[in-house]
Amino acid sequence: MNTHPIATIESVDQEGRGVARIEGKTTFVDGALPGEVVHVKLRRRKPTFDQGDVDQLLVESAERVRPQCKHFGVCGGCSHQHQHWLAQVAVKQRVLEDCLERIGRVQPETMLPPLFGVPWGYRHRARLSVKHVPKKGGVLVGFHERRSSFIADMTSCEVLPPHMSAMLVPLRHLVEKLSIRDKLPQIELAIGDAVDKPITALVLRILDPLSSEDETLLRAFADEHGVQFYLQTKGPETATPFYPVENTLAYGLPEYGVTFRYKPTEFTQVNPHINARLVKKALTLLAAKPGERVADMFCGLGNFSLPIATCGAIVVGVEGSQGLVERAWQAAEENGLRAQCDFKVSNLFEATPESIAALGTLDRMVIDPPREGALEVCKSLPLASSPEALKRIVYVSCNPATLARDAEVLVSERGYRIVSAGIANMFPHTSHTESMAVFEP
Repeated sequence: MNTHPIATIESVDQEGRGVARIEGKTTFVDGALPGEVVHVKLRRRKPTFDQGDVDQLLVESAERVRPQCKHFGVCGGCSHQHQHWLAQVAVKQRVLEDCLERIGRVQPETMLPPLFGVPWGYRHRARLSVKHVPKKGGVLVGFHERRSSFIADMTSCEVLPPHMSAMLVPLRHLVEKLSIRDKLPQIELAIGDAVDKPITALVLRILDPLSSEDETLLRAFADEHGVQFYLQTKGPETATPFYPVENTLAYGLPEYGVTFRYKPTEFTQVNPHINARLVKKALTLLAAKPGERVADMFCGLGNFSLPIATCGAIVVGVEGSQGLVERAWQAAEENGLRAQCDFKVSNLFEATPESIAALGTLDRMVIDPPREGALEVCKSLPLASSPEALKRIVYVSCNPATLARDAEVLVSERGYRIVSAGIANMFPHTSHTESMAVFEP
């Protein structure tokens, strides 16, 4: 086979790669857009498919744009800056539709309008890798290179907020001066957005103790750049404030009058603006009424639970982490919603009909699982034809493939209808697809 064949890109896959057929064989082409004709540089061959990159563009898509970031193509943080951001939204909608049809064998009665927002500077959470690389001039701080364990030589980042993008080079210089520069593999970023002066927290993963000189350097950097340092010596639970110690991270959902305090290593959504729109849309679709009992499965800090409680419903939040359940109770207390909430610790990956029944009578349910989905929860729900049937289920997903799998269970095994589905562009310029589906008896 020619190692630089010409191919017409027919579509894109779930990872955002162009899909073509070359001599009858499926070929995934990184960097190619639907409708383009390209020379493909093949780099990997498998029995049933090949993988390659665009070597030369022969016919260019109208959706192709000039990438805004100068590191795009080397840095692996983004995969789609070469495609207009609105076209990215349309691609993700098609990915969801395809997964529902191909994996779930279901078709929503209605497709919801996509949720999207500002495509740049949106990322309030990130894990930045750190490494001292003398051959590249010193310390690197950033995301990994594409298909590589090496760290990209980044001096800016367009998807981070501007103040954080501007801090990448000063961070490199800071780590360069530390005695433990070779024992600091990661910096985790968390930016709060619900207080008068948003807090930028930087969690340093340190494998050796700081020296007194290191501590002096960190305090000076924090004062100059307005950040709060945390130190993490082992797992995420070991992250503790270093300097200054009085600040608290928080994010808010102003439409519902609720605020969540959180630790920088606890899960919150990367894109706070889309999260607010996602919560509003989910609650509108859920349509909970005062006095109804609503389950929030995989409730975390209470991102959906507390807004639901403000509508007058009684919320039963279920989460596998004892720590997160304690934080959810704390948030309910601080927002004056404790009487409306009941949070429980339970491993939902081992849910059974008995464990679901033990939650008591439920009218509606929100399911917001991690990428693994909520298969056991869906298998354990009451039949749509039973007196215990849920009036409505809103399933929020960060993986359209597992949403589709679980949708098939809800429709084929439990008897619910998939009323609507749609996407939220939580991660512009990446292939990550956040989606939502609504089910009724």
